[in-house]
Amino acid sequence: MPRSLKPRKGVFLSHSSKDRKFVLTLARTLKRHGIPYWYSATHIAIARQWHDEIGKALRRCDWFLVVLTQEAVKSDWVKRELLFALSDTRYNQKIVPLLLKNCKYSDLSWTLPSFQIVDLRKDIEAGLRKLFGLWGIALKPAPKNLERKKRKKKG
Repeated sequence: MPRSLKPRKGVFLSHSSKDRKFVLTLARTLKRHGIPYWYSATHIAIARQWHDEIGKALRRCDWFLVVLTQEAVKSDWVKRELLFALSDTRYNQKIVPLLLKNCKYSDLSWTLPSFQIVDLRKDIEAGLRKLFGLWGIALKPAPKNLERKKRKKKG
């Protein structure tokens, strides 16, 4: 995988809607680091055609992250998005599988086991450091005020 190829046009976030909580955290982390991204929950306007908007984003972005879970492996949309990225030369060496939960990801594509997979299962922060390291970016810790807000909601 080439190093220090910071995303310029954007990172496409492919995921199952059931993994929304993690993907929202990932999107916020990308934003905090000034990395443009495309995330369906925040970038598809109401009354827009999902299919068309996803296609536009896939043609615009220059990196592709796929969040791997059992739900993602079963998702037709994740499979379609991944197949598009695999067939587009713009994404050569710019597809990064993020293993969030144990799953048989080779069922999504027989090619995935040959990719450099970022393992998030035991330590999400360490995995994100590895991901950002691919782009030559040091991962900044989350702002303390966000941690306090999270604690207040729980308590």
